[in-house]
Amino acid sequence: MKHFKNINTLIFDFGGVIINLDLPQCILNFKNLGIENIEQHLSNFGQSGFFLDFEKGNIGVNEFRSEIHKLAPDSVSDSQIDDAWCSFLCDIPSEKIELLAALKKRFRIVLLSNTNPLHIEVSAAGEFAKVGKNISDFFDKCYLSYEMKMAKPDAEIFESLLASEHVMANRCLFLDDGLKNIEQAKNLGIQTYLVDQREDLSFLLNDETWL
Repeated sequence: MKHFKNINTLIFDFGGVIINLDLPQCILNFKNLGIENIEQHLSNFGQSGFFLDFEKGNIGVNEFRSEIHKLAPDSVSDSQIDDAWCSFLCDIPSEKIELLAALKKRFRIVLLSNTNPLHIEVSAAGEFAKVGKNISDFFDKCYLSYEMKMAKPDAEIFESLLASEHVMANRCLFLDDGLKNIEQAKNLGIQTYLVDQREDLSFLLNDETWL
């Protein structure tokens, strides 16, 4: 049985924890556009090169597309790029929607995600819209890497969140599917839980979890 004490704030990662990911499909879609080496920049647990710049907010959507165009045939359109990139994120299971709604009645719920405008404004927004909701209906605040100009696992993004929330590290539980992110949060005194892909998190609804 998993136990956590004195928690008042839950910090959720998004991809792989709330929304399912399909990196192989995303890579395949880029390859179908004629971009052969796209996997050099992509992984489930972090991006590199201009993909990382996109997630850190160092470049915007147009600059991101321009970088893809440099690797792609001339015939590839902006919408094809957007579709390929957004295919990385899949569905939000209904049980995760129900979980967030229930937990929000008991805890402050915040999102801490390495992400980018396309994934948030297209993929995430589209999934929440399926249940007639916005992302803000489930999270008290969203801490997004591209808005903060920093990314996990760097300590500064966790420190910024804690300062903004005015919360002690040991009063927070951080749930993420990336081991490096979990290790950094733990180093800062945050209670942590490493999530497996598509894991059932219903134990968070059990009273004994919080004893």
